[in-house]
Formats: sequence, structure tokens, C-alpha cells
Amino acid sequence: MRIGGAIRGSGGRTRKRMAATRRLAKELKEIRDGNSKIFRNIIVDESNILNWQGLVVPNQEPFNGGAFKIEIVFPAEYPFKPPKITFKTKIYHPNIDEKGQVCLPIISPENWKPATKTDQVIQALVALVHEPEPEHPLRGDLAEEFTKDRAKFNKNALEFTRQHAEKRPAD
Repeated sequence: MRIGGAIRGSGGRTRKRMAATRRLAKELKEIRDGNSKIFRNIIVDESNILNWQGLVVPNQEPFNGGAFKIEIVFPAEYPFKPPKITFKTKIYHPNIDEKGQVCLPIISPENWKPATKTDQVIQALVALVHEPEPEHPLRGDLAEEFTKDRAKFNKNALEFTRQHAEKRPAD
């Protein structure tokens, strides 16, 4: 294909994917070697390092009674484009919708910086789980409950976590 006088094939896409693969292999090793207590049981198909699954293990109420399975999908253009995170375990949270989509500013296209590492994204995600941001809700009803009746929100989130969360991994 000719673009601006240069011939370009799919080689650029392959190089980007290889760069993403190298960086993700390094980041995965750092996370695993760091023995993270908040992101555990990481599963990565070695044939496709662009797709990670693991457990987010909050350590603050009302979510510390369980663990939450997430999926992180990295684009082939990573780190130049942000990953997408989806909660696979249901969670009672104003910033995470019923489909598991999360509103996390650090990975929004307008805020993303290529220097941001996956462990920083995970830390930001856990911080959001611990401290919801009701001013940026995906679930307005829960944001309103969180703002107007924190005790009710905590009670409902605790019960929802008991019913739906994954078992916490042993230390």
C-alpha cells in the first residue's frame, strides 16, 4: 500500500505488536516478582500476552470480603494506546457498570501516557475500588446512594460482595 510516497505493508503492525509483547513480558515479570497482594492469580496465555486475567483483592471494607476477577486487554499498539479493563465478577460500585466496564481516568484515551505501567493501572484501579468517585459514575443510582447514605451503600456492597465475589486467595 502506498501512503505519502512510501510503501507500507503489515510490517509496521507486526513491529508494534512485538514491541508491545516485549514490554508486557517485562511488566508481567515485574508484577509477579513483586508478589503483589492486590493483584493475584494472574493468568496469561503465553501465545497471546495481550490478554491477562487475574484477581483484584481489595483490603478495605466493604469489598475486602472477596476478590474480583478482571480481564485486561492490551491493544497491539500498547503502550501507545491504553489497555481496557473489564470486571468479570459482579461488583456493587458506582464506577463499574453491570457489564463490568470501569470508568478509570488513568486509562482513558485523553489521559493515557505511554510511560504508564500496568502495575500503576492496577494500583489506580484498586484505589478506585476502595474510594469510589461518585462524581464520575457509570451507575447513577449507586453514586447517589454512596453520596447520600454511605452506611446503606456499605451494607449493600458488603452483602453483594458476599454473594457474588470470588473466594480470596490464601496468603
